[in-house]
Amino acid sequence: MSHVYLVLWGLLATVAMTAVLRASQGFGWSRLSLPLLVGTFFTGKRDRAVVWGYVVYVIGGWLFAFLYFLLFDSIGLHTWWFGALAGLVHGLFLLVCVLPLLPFVHPRMASEYHGVTAQRQLEPPGFMAVNYGYGTPLITLAAQALYGAVLGGFVQLAR
Repeated sequence: MSHVYLVLWGLLATVAMTAVLRASQGFGWSRLSLPLLVGTFFTGKRDRAVVWGYVVYVIGGWLFAFLYFLLFDSIGLHTWWFGALAGLVHGLFLLVCVLPLLPFVHPRMASEYHGVTAQRQLEPPGFMAVNYGYGTPLITLAAQALYGAVLGGFVQLAR
């Protein structure tokens, strides 16, 4: 399988996942903006943070796509449903393990133990990111499942 296709599919999966996450913000179902959270690692200027965040987010989407492809090959399953399952596991790990630890490493995020300061103004996500809205866990899992399903589906079609 050509690496060009893998890069293209990784981009399409990232765009699909980002569209779901962005739409959930537009509809008021979640306030989680992963590009903003990523971008504010690099700059405190929110307008620039969003741009930097999207750049890093797309690169991360490509990198994770290659990890998914390695997973598909190592297990020998190249299907949309296995991709969706991998996406659900990835999303659950993100919600339960990564996001709650973010305040301890993010330079501009308050924590649940220490409030907002002049430097740390971002709200911490909390367990399963419910501080960003009660719909956030479900939306995040759905978006991650879509990401995996798109990757698995494209690989399934190519075989």
